[in-house]
Amino acid sequence: MTLVGRILDVLPQTQCTRCGYPDCAAYADAIAAGEAAINQCPPGGDEGIHRLAAVTQLTYKPLNPEHGMEASRSVVWIDENWCIGCTLCIEACPVDAIIGTHKRMHTVIESACTGCELCLPVCPVDCMHVENASGDTTGWAAWSESEAEQARQRYAARQARLSAPVVAAPSLPETHKQSRVEAALARAKAQTAHSED
Repeated sequence: MTLVGRILDVLPQTQCTRCGYPDCAAYADAIAAGEAAINQCPPGGDEGIHRLAAVTQLTYKPLNPEHGMEASRSVVWIDENWCIGCTLCIEACPVDAIIGTHKRMHTVIESACTGCELCLPVCPVDCMHVENASGDTTGWAAWSESEAEQARQRYAARQARLSAPVVAAPSLPETHKQSRVEAALARAKAQTAHSED
């Protein structure tokens, strides 16, 4: 396995961007290239830095506070009374943990939420709320290998979905469209004539 792959394997896969990179894979690439330090991942916390130091053979450094502080794992929930169904949170969620449709109330799949909080700033009505999901435990103590793997798979599935080409529905031949419009107009005229009788 490549160095990038080994680094990526020890990151928590929250895809939170707090490290300064668009996702965990980009951060792993930057570490491997010597462009980023190993102490920029608040969700991984102190344990995460030790894991990265072991994989990269770089010297341990405490978490850089410019990227945030190690904290309890959180999950987001949506206040149903205020949600307007704008879908901005769905677009922001890197692991497709929010479901809903346009102009309908959304909800968070709690077991899939990584606590990245990327949905919070995009909500125009502030109906997104953060809840502590791990009590006093922080970093890797608040997150498991299986949760990291689930988040990684969900993120990969979302990326694949977003990059898939959009296939347009086949359009009807112009003559078929015209005949349908003419039939609709004829029905409307017949109804108007019938109502006038």
